[in-house]
Amino acid sequence: MTGAPDTIVLVHGLWMTPRSWEHWVEYYGAKGYTVVTPGYPGFEIEVEALRENPTLIADLTVTETVDHLAAVVEALPTAPIIMGHSFGGTLTQLLVDRGLGVAAAAIDSAPTEGVRVTPPSQAKSLFPVLKSLSNRHKAVGFTAEEFHYAFTNTIDEAASRAAHDRYHIPAPGNWVWTYGVFENFRPGHHETWVDYSRDDRAPLLFIGGSEDHIMPPSVNKSNAKLYHKSKAVTEYHEFPGRSHWICAEPGWQEVADYALEWALAQAARSVREPAGD
Repeated sequence: MTGAPDTIVLVHGLWMTPRSWEHWVEYYGAKGYTVVTPGYPGFEIEVEALRENPTLIADLTVTETVDHLAAVVEALPTAPIIMGHSFGGTLTQLLVDRGLGVAAAAIDSAPTEGVRVTPPSQAKSLFPVLKSLSNRHKAVGFTAEEFHYAFTNTIDEAASRAAHDRYHIPAPGNWVWTYGVFENFRPGHHETWVDYSRDDRAPLLFIGGSEDHIMPPSVNKSNAKLYHKSKAVTEYHEFPGRSHWICAEPGWQEVADYALEWALAQAARSVREPAGD
């Protein structure tokens, strides 16, 4: 890399689509960046259409999703900054583990394999999916009230309902069951495992919100600590008073600025200190 990165890839999480990044696209675009918001395979259609045909969501796999996102990143003319929210943070870690990106931020990230922390608020947030084993074969959504607890607990009910109406879609129940319940009990490594000791990867920032119910700070801190043997940069930053809706609740610009400034600083450092020095 010979100059500052000029492209940012934003990866959405579960219960969301690329639409959830609409404010960040405009914000970063106004700063002169090319902003790419790839959806999961088949998510090229709008929120409303996905709600009407949730079979596409239910049948999705993590492997095909990571492969799809990796192909998008690899096709870019320059290596980008990668940022992901929630399960998009998991996917961001998986992309970085493939050697992609010049710097990355995992925001309120869902955990990769090996994170064993399950706070009570997380279990409560995911209960609508976990209450029935049959949900493993379905696309499962949140009611407006469940969404308010899991995602948007720092904003009022009316604002939360508006967010639910505009952005929410069902999520593959299998992902929640497999990676939220069974992942650490299956022998061997699986779809969300990364090489935590890898030295030749992009710098990685974890961002947490102190009031996040579904992916609390303890989950993100535990995830970040698994990288402690790597010589590559791994850092954690927490925003007080922020929920899982950290990328859209009032003050989201501060989060966007912090993530971008950190990534640019790390990318510049990589240019000054080439790998192997």
